[in-house]
This record gives sequence, C-alpha cells and structure tokens, in this order.
Amino acid sequence: MRWPEIRRVIEKAGANALPVISIFSLLVGLVMALEAARPMEKLGAEIFIADMIGFSAFRDIGPLVTAIMLAGRSGSAFAAELGTMKVNEELDALTTMGLNPMQFLVLQRIIAAVLLTPLLTLYAMLMSIVGGIIVMSFFGFPPLMIYHEIVARVQLHDFILGMEKSAVFGLIIGGIGCLRGLQTKEGPRAVGVSTTRSVVASIMLVILANTIFSAVEYVLKK
Repeated sequence: MRWPEIRRVIEKAGANALPVISIFSLLVGLVMALEAARPMEKLGAEIFIADMIGFSAFRDIGPLVTAIMLAGRSGSAFAAELGTMKVNEELDALTTMGLNPMQFLVLQRIIAAVLLTPLLTLYAMLMSIVGGIIVMSFFGFPPLMIYHEIVARVQLHDFILGMEKSAVFGLIIGGIGCLRGLQTKEGPRAVGVSTTRSVVASIMLVILANTIFSAVEYVLKK
C-alpha cells in the first residue's frame, strides 16, 4: 500500500475541490429555501423550512452534490490518468516489471475516493445549511433559533445515512473512473471517450444507488 500516493490523490482531488463544492452547496441550499418559502409562508409555517433544509442537507444534498462534483473532477481524472498510461503502454511496462497495475495504481485511487468523499460530504452538508440559514434570516428568524430547530428535528440516523451514502458513492466514483481508464482503447480520441464514459456512468450509478438507499429505508420503516 502506497500511502503517500493516497495522500497525494486526496489532496489533489479533495482540497482543490473545496471552492467548487462550497459555491455549489451554498447555492443549492439557497434555492431550496427560496422555493419552499412561498408555500410555507402561506401556511404560516416558515420555521419548518429549517427542518426541510436539515433533512435534505444530511440525507441527499450533501452526498449527491459531493458525488456529482467528484465524478466530474476526480472520476474523470482517474480515467484520464490511467487511460493515458494505457495508451502510452506504461501499464504494460509495469506488468513487465512485475508490478500489478491494480495494486500499484487502482487500489490507491479507490481508497482515496472512499476516504475523501465522506469528508467533503460533511462540508457540503454544512454549506447547504448555511445557504438555508441565509434565506431564513431575511424572514426574521435568528440563526440560533434555526440551529435549535434543525438539531431538534434532524436525528443522528439521518447523519449516519448521509455518511453511508457518501462512502458508497466514493467507491462507485473511484471504481468506475479506474475501470474506464483501464478499458481505454487505442487512438487519439480514446482517452477523451473513456473520460466521458466515466463521468456519465458514475453519475448514473450514484443516482441509482441513492434511489436504492431511499427505497430500502422506506421499506424498513414501514
């Protein structure tokens, strides 16, 4: 296990993704709060916007926003790196030297994705909640009141579910990115094709996995 390589991948894919995830999560939280404000205002239940933001941030917004961003940034980077190495016959050279490309290159990237995604998801959760708090502040609700409402309604189970989702999403993104990279064919367009296929397949499988999580939880709670 090459831990320095895992640390390099986490730094490159994680720390550099923070600005994009910050803006995206904040805007999603703002939009959700704004969309819910009008119907809640008609019912005189604006405080329940905090509940909606809390539930959605922990259960869906945080994991999905992070997964989509990482699929576009990190998953595509994995596919491009491994695809370029295959086109340049570097993978064959590693095999000739007695090094297994799966253990030497792929495993580190998958582990890095699984470790990185929950950390970025937690950050995305907080930023989306901040977006909701900004909108609710315009309705006259103090931030401390919003905080207590979210803490009172959102349970530990919701947070754990979001973390479980993020770990699975990280496994999907890392695995698909490396798989598409290893499946790169010959030709000048091969790397670009593999990168595109990696992003599309990762996002589709992430959404499918999220749907399965929701369906299983609904059945178990009946």
